[in-house]
Amino acid sequence: MKRSAATSSLGAKGGTLKKTRTKYEVPQYHTTPPRRDNEGNIVWPAPEERLEAARCFIRECVSAGQRTLIVPDKDADGLTSGAILERTLMLLGLNRDLISVYLPRKGLNIHDEEARTAMAELDPRFIFVLDQGSRSSPPLINGPHRGIVIDHHHALEDDHPRDALHVTACECPPVATTSLLTYLICRDLHEDVEEKCDWLCVMGTHGDLGNTLAWEPPFPDMRATFKRYTKKALNDTVSLINAPRRTASYNVPTAWQALRAADSPKDLLNDRGLLAARAEVNAEVERCAHKAPKFSADGRIAVFRISSAAQVHPVIATRWAGHLSSSKLEVVLVANEGYLPGKVNFSCRIPRCARSRDPPINIIGILCELADKAADPALRQRLGDSFARGHKEASGGIVPAEAFEELMEVLELGRRGAETSPKKAQTVTVAQGNTILNYFGKC
Repeated sequence: MKRSAATSSLGAKGGTLKKTRTKYEVPQYHTTPPRRDNEGNIVWPAPEERLEAARCFIRECVSAGQRTLIVPDKDADGLTSGAILERTLMLLGLNRDLISVYLPRKGLNIHDEEARTAMAELDPRFIFVLDQGSRSSPPLINGPHRGIVIDHHHALEDDHPRDALHVTACECPPVATTSLLTYLICRDLHEDVEEKCDWLCVMGTHGDLGNTLAWEPPFPDMRATFKRYTKKALNDTVSLINAPRRTASYNVPTAWQALRAADSPKDLLNDRGLLAARAEVNAEVERCAHKAPKFSADGRIAVFRISSAAQVHPVIATRWAGHLSSSKLEVVLVANEGYLPGKVNFSCRIPRCARSRDPPINIIGILCELADKAADPALRQRLGDSFARGHKEASGGIVPAEAFEELMEVLELGRRGAETSPKKAQTVTVAQGNTILNYFGKC
């Protein structure tokens, strides 16, 4: 006998087995209202004059035939951007021996003097900085060179190294990833770019935007790419390429070398170095992901504290953002006290329940607002240049530990009356098959 909807959720003794979880409709990313020019034409993925300036820069680099340096970020989006660019430069005729790659060590960014010195020692005449974020700073290196920053992180008009060309997607929603921006810049430069680099573009884009992205306009049509390589293979390679930079050893060169040698996603799927790195990261996520959060007094921010030498805080923030639910919740923040000595590395994500709010949640704005409320008016400055970087939807920072604690004081974590969720606490502790513990184990 078929049970009615009213009784199907009841146990044998009439008790409720399960509550229906609230479903939140999250708008498809590609439907974000685009920027338009004075004639009403869509401006995407960046202003056309900037795209053409980037193409001219690439052509001039190849024509010059001089030492060239590529500086990609450490994640799937950054590394695939570097691979797309390198392949394009070689297709256009630049000798591979003239191309160097610089991968900053753990805890370093390209604006630090150590990184600037290391780049200068490679004696490049052309420098491509990809997906590193951008800020107002001195020239990329001391010495003659020409530089370009290709990026998609939040930046103002003057947020770029002095004298460098800045090509960014950040002001042209739906914001393209750096790999997609780089691919669309390079695609028209040589007829073979599409065939050799389309899969790299998909990998990098899924690395930042997730594998549920609908490749609908204004995004390019990638149906042929998915048919040739399969979505499963493309998505599996994303976690593999991301894994080395998340390990405690921060072995980014392993990911870069594997990607550089690959002709297709299949070449990456059985790479022992990548598989070992992913297993290490999964184990560390499992160890760190189950601590209960504390909520700010106003219920807007959930804070998790972990200590790990591995870069697992972004993974944990993303996973919890898909799980926690509250009418007040706006930000999930995961702080890692063990990643760098004397620092706190933290990642913030918008919870799924808040992604369709109007006006949209702006994490960078919220973080800056918190810093401005601190007892010390100089806290914002003390937090440093690596505070509230990234995107409005996914931000974070690397800040002095003492300054971070002062920022947390503003939140009044755990104060009586703060919004804690008994329902969420039960989800974590009750022993059942479909628990948050198992969910994190699938990372």
